[in-house]
Amino acid sequence: MPAEFKYLESIDDFEELLRVSDERPVTVYKHSATCGISAHLLEEMMAVDGNVNVVVVQRSRELSDHIARKSGIRHQSPQAFVFRDRKVRYQASHYAINPSDINKNLKQ
Repeated sequence: MPAEFKYLESIDDFEELLRVSDERPVTVYKHSATCGISAHLLEEMMAVDGNVNVVVVQRSRELSDHIARKSGIRHQSPQAFVFRDRKVRYQASHYAINPSDINKNLKQ
């Protein structure tokens, strides 16, 4: 079954997602609407088992910057994260993003 994309729009959306990560792992994908690599990898993210929470960086720059501060990882796009217990358990950018590795982290 393909992933279901949910678009995050606000810092509050992300903070709620972090609270959910106390119960189960969650995926965040930072997407650039003007980048071909990002568009290609968004399609690849369909192979993730479960929800993919998407941040379109052009629409939500403040949110994207907030995620960088909270994670301690410099912003890039495309960029994928798995958070569990409010901590980064997986992070990759550009062609290092691997849906199989994300799925492994979602099962932990």
